[in-house]
Amino acid sequence: MSTSSQTFNAPAGLKTVVVLGASYGGHRAAKVLAGGLPDGWRVVVIDRNSHANHVYNLPRYAVLPGHEHKAFIPYDNIFSISPSSPPKAGHIRLHAHITSLGPHSVGLSRSFPEYGIEEPLLHFDYAIYALGSHLPSPINLWSANPDADFEKHGTPKSISPSYQGTKPEGICWLQRHQKRVKEASSVLIVGGGALGIQFASDIAAVYPNKQVTLIHSRRRLLPKFDESIHTEILQCFEELNVEVVLGERLDLQSVHEGKTNEAGQRVVRTTTGRQVPADLILLCTGQVPNTGLLAEMDPRAVIPDSGLAPVLRTMQLNVPLSNDSSTCEQGSLYPHIFVVGDAADAFGAINAGHNAYYQAEVAAHNVLKMISNQDSSLDEELGWYTPGQPRIKVSVGLAKTVFQVDDVVGTKSDGMDDLNASAMWSFLGMKVVGEEDMFA
Repeated sequence: MSTSSQTFNAPAGLKTVVVLGASYGGHRAAKVLAGGLPDGWRVVVIDRNSHANHVYNLPRYAVLPGHEHKAFIPYDNIFSISPSSPPKAGHIRLHAHITSLGPHSVGLSRSFPEYGIEEPLLHFDYAIYALGSHLPSPINLWSANPDADFEKHGTPKSISPSYQGTKPEGICWLQRHQKRVKEASSVLIVGGGALGIQFASDIAAVYPNKQVTLIHSRRRLLPKFDESIHTEILQCFEELNVEVVLGERLDLQSVHEGKTNEAGQRVVRTTTGRQVPADLILLCTGQVPNTGLLAEMDPRAVIPDSGLAPVLRTMQLNVPLSNDSSTCEQGSLYPHIFVVGDAADAFGAINAGHNAYYQAEVAAHNVLKMISNQDSSLDEELGWYTPGQPRIKVSVGLAKTVFQVDDVVGTKSDGMDDLNASAMWSFLGMKVVGEEDMFA
């Protein structure tokens, strides 16, 4: 499937800015570009999903039934400049896998002859790489099967290759995950980041009679934030009867051993030897930057230790023109390729949708400036990205949230069961009047 504001054959000489990935960062980049590109240019957005996946709500919808359809938001207005304006004509979105990346081309899982793309290959003049990261298995709809057999294998089986990233498939995936949670009398959450915190508190709130245990390798939850966040979350866990084990790592070898107790529960252990029984194990760790395509294009485009792409303050991919550190030559070998979001080594910015959004905004505006500079005698200076102070909002139970904005830490108790899904629908340009609108 492919969508656009119209079907057309690409005119000769048309130039292309490609946006790889259409989540929080890619969506913003597409909108900025659509509103600013001059005649003779188009935006092509490529994403493997048919709808924007609202990742932050997936843990809640994987536990609480009745809202799963709200996680998948149509891309219909990705090229609209404002909520009241129609999508800008001439730009296209392709529902496809990206199979390869070159300095000026993208390999696709199929061709799109209706848009003049006769071969599964798209040539581009500029690119914004916004493919984010591979998510931990409990919310990775692509590589984790919610029916996976932890008892025998310890890690989830790969999902069927027939999965195509459509809304009906995503809804079905979440419903199967809900069933697994419901049927488990005890649940072990491994990892005390925002994902693990939300899973543990949501399961305990929806099913107060379940035994819920969270194991975290560090002594403190969310250590990049104010310590009072940690204290507040621990208090909420106590109120929800969540058992918390800090400062201990799960021994992954025990996950593969398949040991069970008399009750039929899986028994795993920490590196200190602590035995933990559970019917269901959710591994909420291991988020990995999705930079494999960059590494295949040029191994220097990825930092070996972190897997992140080095970028300049302009968000341009930072592969130096020369390997000789003594040379005065400066600049990037790929000044036309920008990297944003979880894939970028963005000067200490935490992995978060709002950071991807602002990085993409900088990148898109810089693309527009570079195009303008080419077409005129102007030499407009490119903008720089500077990370803001850490911000977070994490739910701890169905109604309560703990947040930090700059140096302000607080709690709220006015949360909604669906985490106010309609707000994100509106933010992405979709008009929501009633619940039925979110089945689109």
